[in-house]
Amino acid sequence: MTRLRIALYQPDIPGNTGTILRLAACLGLAVDIIEPAGFVLSDKNLRRAGMDYLASVTMTRHVNFERFDAWRRSEGRRLVLASTKAASRYTDFTFRDDDVLLFGRESAGVPDTVHAGADARLLIPMVDGQRSINVAVSAAMIAGEALRQTEWTSGA
Repeated sequence: MTRLRIALYQPDIPGNTGTILRLAACLGLAVDIIEPAGFVLSDKNLRRAGMDYLASVTMTRHVNFERFDAWRRSEGRRLVLASTKAASRYTDFTFRDDDVLLFGRESAGVPDTVHAGADARLLIPMVDGQRSINVAVSAAMIAGEALRQTEWTSGA
């Protein structure tokens, strides 16, 4: 299992969270949920998208961003934020296998303080006039690139 992790900042849509948990289970990634979530974090709410994969994923719940940030700093992990406000393309970034890939709320992203505190802020380029890509799709795109650069190229 890779050390790479996906973190979800106060997710609001159970289907997207379940899809990301399923993705993580299939790719061997751990997931951090930064609370409060916009729904009750229960198997019932996550089951439809996560299906039977939920039992295979390592999920850690953090009571708030401050506790999550203290944990990841104590582990020496970089925080890599996906953001429509970023200037750097995710495909131009050099990932490490211990990065934490952070994705914001579907409805609001992350607060400016979280944005400013990230070690890197990455953008998925889009055509003009579009607002954002679904968070689960964004997580798959960026995690795939991070794994391509780290795990998948090392013969793991």
